Amino acid sequence: MGDVLSQSEVETLLAALDPAPRSTIGAASGPPSISPTPVRRRDSGPQISVYDFKRPERVSKEQMRAFQALHEGFSREFGAALSGMLRAIVEVKLISVDQLTYSEFVFSLENPTCFNLLESKGLEGHLILDLSPSIIFPIVDRLLGGGKESIPSIPSRPLTEIELQLVSRITALVIQGLESAWHNVCNLGLRVSQIESNPQLVQIVPPNEVIVLVSFEITMGEVRGIMNLCIPFNTIEPLSGKLSADTWSAYQKKGLDARQRVILEDGLSKAAVKLIVNLAHTTLTARDLAHLAVGDVIMTEHPREDGLEVVVEGCPMFMAKPGAVKGKKAIRVVSMVAHSRDVLRDKLKAVKETPAAGASPANTSSPPSGKAAK
Repeated sequence: MGDVLSQSEVETLLAALDPAPRSTIGAASGPPSISPTPVRRRDSGPQISVYDFKRPERVSKEQMRAFQALHEGFSREFGAALSGMLRAIVEVKLISVDQLTYSEFVFSLENPTCFNLLESKGLEGHLILDLSPSIIFPIVDRLLGGGKESIPSIPSRPLTEIELQLVSRITALVIQGLESAWHNVCNLGLRVSQIESNPQLVQIVPPNEVIVLVSFEITMGEVRGIMNLCIPFNTIEPLSGKLSADTWSAYQKKGLDARQRVILEDGLSKAAVKLIVNLAHTTLTARDLAHLAVGDVIMTEHPREDGLEVVVEGCPMFMAKPGAVKGKKAIRVVSMVAHSRDVLRDKLKAVKETPAAGASPANTSSPPSGKAAK
């Protein structure tokens, strides 16, 4: 039989476990117990965080924020595309962006699962897309004509060949969304090269290699599941400069392409605007205005040669001449009204085109005066 602890030793152990004072344990008639030694509490000092030198944080916080902003846009786009394909409300939400080792990621997955190995042309390496069985089987059931009722139990088996063909439609949407989200960083050029049910059979990097794990939660009705995107650090290391740049943005402004330009021009050409032609401006007294009659002539200080001012939506735009077409009053636009900004632009253009002192006369030729203004 082992040694029996004495009363003082028991009190010392209890005091070490709980810093609060405890009453003495023992019979009232027994010998007086020895009070436990008070435990000195540590002074509240600076917070100390544990750092493991075997697992250095190779991905900076700025790059992690870039990954988060990048895949938040992807989650919205993929959720909309998946809802359209399944004709049901599907919500895809970004849960977390973490960095850990590849072995920790592999051993945290279910077995069997839907483990897709993605090959990228734009990156030197592979990516991994993992789809949890808890959401992939309800999606397959929905694609095969299942109703709103949920599956009673998720089968614990690998996917069949028919189910893999249906899952390929989902992975195609994921690839399309990732390439669209990563368009401002690089051209991924992804394709599925291998599908496994046991994640431990695929070894794309060493077990202690750092990876970036992007986790999404897919919700369809009452069922939920996790989708994981594993990106090894050595695969995205050449792009670390683009992911760390202060000017980088996941929603970078894109240039207007020809198709969008034609659509905008067609829409603007059909817009209705208010057009007013001002004949002249003058001042009349109330007595003269009261005695006006049909046939009276109002004299103005506006010369006939200056033309009429055409106002579009309250802004003077053109000068025109009055006339008639087929018995109806009409105007003919002869010139555009020179605005202050246009005059300033022409002056700046003239200053830029003025040759420097000492330039040869051959370089000071002006453009022909008969060139039409656009």
